[in-house]
Amino acid sequence: MGRNCHPLLSGRRSKAEKYNHGLSSAELLALASLCEVFLPPLPSVSLEGKEDRPGQALESFYKASGAQAPVPDKVAEIVVKRLLTEGVILIRVVLLMLSTKLGTLMLCGSLCLSGKWPYINNFSSMSLEKREKVLQKWFKNWIFTPVRIAFVTLKTFCLFVFFCQLDENGKNPAWEAIDYHVKNDEDVSEVQQERPLENGIVETMYETDSTIVQSLTQKGLQVTKDSKQNVYKIKCDVVIVGSGCGGGVAAAVLASAGQKVVVIEKGNYFTSKDYSLLEGPSFEQLYESGGILPTTDARMMILAGSTVGGGSAVNWSACIKTPKSLLQEWAGDYKLPLFGSPDYLSAMDIVWERIGVTENCVQEGFQNQVLRKGCKNLGLDVERIPRNSSENHYCGSCGHGCKNGDKKGTDSTWLVDAINHGAVILTGCKAERFILEKSDNGSTRTMKCSGMIAKALNNDIRMKFQIETKATISACGALLTPPLMISSGLKNQHIGKNLHLHPVLMAWGYFPDSNLEFKGKNYEGGIITSAHKVVSRDSEVRALIETPEFSPAKFSVLWPWLSGIDFKQTMLKYSRTAHLITIIRDRGSGEVKVEGRISHKLDQLDQENLKAGLRQALRILIAAGAVEVGTHRSDGQQLKCEGITQKEVEQFLNTVYAAEGPKSPVENWMVYATAHQMGSCRMGVNEKEGAVDENGQSWEAEGLYVCDASVLPSAVGVNPMITIQSTAYCLSKRIAESLREQSS
Repeated sequence: MGRNCHPLLSGRRSKAEKYNHGLSSAELLALASLCEVFLPPLPSVSLEGKEDRPGQALESFYKASGAQAPVPDKVAEIVVKRLLTEGVILIRVVLLMLSTKLGTLMLCGSLCLSGKWPYINNFSSMSLEKREKVLQKWFKNWIFTPVRIAFVTLKTFCLFVFFCQLDENGKNPAWEAIDYHVKNDEDVSEVQQERPLENGIVETMYETDSTIVQSLTQKGLQVTKDSKQNVYKIKCDVVIVGSGCGGGVAAAVLASAGQKVVVIEKGNYFTSKDYSLLEGPSFEQLYESGGILPTTDARMMILAGSTVGGGSAVNWSACIKTPKSLLQEWAGDYKLPLFGSPDYLSAMDIVWERIGVTENCVQEGFQNQVLRKGCKNLGLDVERIPRNSSENHYCGSCGHGCKNGDKKGTDSTWLVDAINHGAVILTGCKAERFILEKSDNGSTRTMKCSGMIAKALNNDIRMKFQIETKATISACGALLTPPLMISSGLKNQHIGKNLHLHPVLMAWGYFPDSNLEFKGKNYEGGIITSAHKVVSRDSEVRALIETPEFSPAKFSVLWPWLSGIDFKQTMLKYSRTAHLITIIRDRGSGEVKVEGRISHKLDQLDQENLKAGLRQALRILIAAGAVEVGTHRSDGQQLKCEGITQKEVEQFLNTVYAAEGPKSPVENWMVYATAHQMGSCRMGVNEKEGAVDENGQSWEAEGLYVCDASVLPSAVGVNPMITIQSTAYCLSKRIAESLREQSS
């Protein structure tokens, strides 16, 4: 590559890379035959040329095949590594069937028949044309939906792998053809070279059993080795699991209050100079489950940060204060005075200042230009979105880490404050359970928490960590806090329930390069700098329309696959295809009680609000001058806009709705996206209403607190970073006061 980055983010692979998926040669052959269908080699004459792009790059893209190594092996690795057990079994059964003649006959019907011996072909022996017809039929099949999910999943993984893979130069051969460029040769001399957390961080990936005690002791911790129990015992005042918007703030507040704080973080520590902006390694290192985290019904794809700084390190910088109407609802309907207090309003101002929020944008990127122009032409209101970066921040890749260091996540703000007050961050370390014992001090809570057990992810550290504390805080997010609490023995009925996800559907519009009004590409410029609210007749906000970060792999997996040629034609339009996202405040909810097993169900109002937002987004794109627009519905729903009448537009919009997911018994379906998770350990006035009290303390265990998005009583309805940090600030202030009273 043209610049330095952290080895884990470089994407370089060993020439002798070994795979551990365990698929047989027959299964792998069937998988390669499927991958070839999703991304087939094509003659160049079958695709529309792009005169502004090098012919060699286009020719290479035409000929590229999903069956080429190492794509099938890498797809198999993802299947085994990332899917739930039943998902792995389903896909392997399908692959086994396709590797046999009888199984192929069952799944492919007459398409696998031949007029010559042996009369029945297995899948890999069928022509590419017939294999494509098989998959087209299965994508529409609404009866045997588990099989459809298997094929959709493999399509997703195949395209994800193809657009994430890198050659020996750190580039993807398809990027030039689709007009995508990673700025990997930019001058990084002005990027902050030091590591702001260096003085307080212990990175277990560089440690062993022979070095870890000394490293922890050098940071000011009391550590003893207990060989009998096979643990390192660490004493401190507060341990916090997670370093994101909740944990980072809590660490700063409590360390500043004089408490000795230890932060346990599963992810690794990267700084601006470490980031590569490459999709594949960035997903693997910066996101939960490598960026591949679907709900159990495959309806939603979930993005959640998993690195030092959590979601704040990879989010899109949008800073929106908690709506006043929501604060009134939480304070009134949920009877939680905190959210109606001056303390909470003050906390929002403190958070706003600490993370350097600015309210203007000097130069907007391509997608935000489209959103603003479309709204203007329709006479719609469009708002500027404040960001925790400078007004000149023009980075479209902050979802892969902010390379120029402009964005102010917790890793460069609150955690720095914590380190400066003596906190220690232990990375590459996963919390296993809280240490709970029966309470005998007359408390209404039946248990008391005295710390936690954690395990290093580095196999060179075989002993576990037993951290003994006065207060224990779970701040590992709404997807991981509930499983951790449940595995520790807590049983409150609200733990793991009431999960809200802010479901997202997208509309797209194509603006050819000949349209000179909009400058740049869809991956350039600030990710979210403008937004439009879709409101009802009584002025209730139904949906929020914003713009996403949409690099090639994300684009490819969410785009509806109709055929190989259609997909490649679409990817040639990638860089000038603008997307608008519709976000709703979901009234429906889901559940997460076991790590990685996430469910969610929309209610009728959610679907109506998504439909309203999706239709409005399409109107905006049409008004901005798109030559064609569409949705991500599986049938490739789209409209050619040239010469279209308003009546024809409305007729098209009347066909747009929030479809069900691929597991539902419907022919046309959609895959949703979500990047916000909240409410799964919600705050309540008593144990019948929530999992924690208004101080964030568990109703079951004294000394155990939750300080992340899971305590929020309901969905927020806007980008939740400010709400999470403000709530964490208030709760950690209360925890600090409680600890001060205990010691006095």
